[in-house]
Amino acid sequence: MSTERPAARGARSASAAGPARFLAAALVSVLAALALALAAGAPARADDAPAAASDAGSAGQRIADALRTSPVYVDPAYRSAFPAEEQRRLAAKIEKSGLPVRVVVVPLISGDAWGGDPEKMVDVVRYRMAEGARKKAVYMTLSTNEGFLDGYEFPRDGRYEAFWGVAAVGHQDDMKDRSLYAKFSRALEIVRSGDGRKQYEKATADLHDDDPAERDGGADDGGTDDGGADGGADGGGADGEGADGGPSPLLLGVLAGSAVAVLAAVALVLRTVRRRARTSARAPFTSPRSVFATARAAGVRDLRKRAQRELLAYNEKLLAHEPGEHADADLLQLALDAYAAACTVLDEARDTPDLAGVLALLHEGRDALERSEPAPRRRKARAADPTLPLCFFDPLHGAAAERIRWRPLGRREALRVAACRECSAAVSARRAPEVLTHRHDGHRVPYFEVPPEHSLWAATGYGSLTEETLTARVLRGDFTRSRAGRSTRAGRSTRAGRSTRASRARRGR
Repeated sequence: MSTERPAARGARSASAAGPARFLAAALVSVLAALALALAAGAPARADDAPAAASDAGSAGQRIADALRTSPVYVDPAYRSAFPAEEQRRLAAKIEKSGLPVRVVVVPLISGDAWGGDPEKMVDVVRYRMAEGARKKAVYMTLSTNEGFLDGYEFPRDGRYEAFWGVAAVGHQDDMKDRSLYAKFSRALEIVRSGDGRKQYEKATADLHDDDPAERDGGADDGGTDDGGADGGADGGGADGEGADGGPSPLLLGVLAGSAVAVLAAVALVLRTVRRRARTSARAPFTSPRSVFATARAAGVRDLRKRAQRELLAYNEKLLAHEPGEHADADLLQLALDAYAAACTVLDEARDTPDLAGVLALLHEGRDALERSEPAPRRRKARAADPTLPLCFFDPLHGAAAERIRWRPLGRREALRVAACRECSAAVSARRAPEVLTHRHDGHRVPYFEVPPEHSLWAATGYGSLTEETLTARVLRGDFTRSRAGRSTRAGRSTRAGRSTRASRARRGR
């Protein structure tokens, strides 16, 4: 069963979609415009800078400036859901706790200053706050999943277990439909306790019922540590009234009139569409399949450019590298061969899985180059063992954070695979992680469901499923053996020649 996000199923005409959907969409648009106008009509304050900043830097700077005076920043769009009085109460709790916690509540919409990605937003804000890599901080934000919160701790995987603890709040039964103040207050208490992972496992224990061996086993005490004094904060401020006041009656009348006019226009358009649908047999819209095909082609082109850039950057790194007297020759050779293998795969890459393979090979080469030097020469402390490969589920997610136990749907046996933090959390919560897909036999399936004899990436999981390096398998000819009409012998000689030339060039420096 594919875990790819559902796509549009076939072409649908305007009549098949139904006038009701069109009317509902128009109504939602009108209500959204009305809500934005109401927020804009409220009296402005010095700390309510316009939220529609087109540049992530300026938007991040605005948030950073506000966080220097208060650990809680709430965008004006959430003023009614998170009133100023509750913001001050939460800020007082944070300051009393003595924890380096910052709460940022902003709309997360695709196409905004950070592409709807809360982690990118946090990274921008931290940069604007001039917080170094070792600066201790915990950021709490809204999640892209409605009703949930996200937590980010720096340095990564610190003692507060914020990632797990903040995520646990959305799974706790007594937090369903609670106010933002109540949820962030609970998240603060869990972070303060330092047992976020335990709280997360308890909150998600009911999701593990199909696998008794993985249950937490502890009694469910409801997880109520809300700090009773604030238990009545649920739903407070939902009406948006407060010291800031509201828009004038004249503005409300104008907006209401505009909404009625728009709905009347929608009704007229619907009647026209119905009349044309009855008199024309021509489908009014193009099949969405062509749209998705175009989007995928653009994605492949962009990924190919990225792979080319990373390959050039790695080549420059190799040329600039000066081996030490006690450098590991085998690891240095692996670093050189990884470049040759990445060149081969990039030359023959046809689709996203192949281009992801280029990135996986470069990741393998960079790791080997770093480990080839004795510990005193390394830029940072590194173990002699290889680092984890890229994320098994989708190598485009980047380097894996840990190895996890994963049982494919419908199978009894489990695998140990390398996963990024997001995919690890999804598997732990019994949710399907986002996976890289591949077109096989006319269908898009997860790349690891392609028969191994047809895909090097399915056979290796981009390094998760084998001890042998990807570089060795590519140079051996495993990548080209599934390419119809291509000579394996020619592929081997080409790769061997490249590897030899790269080695000679490197040694001749």
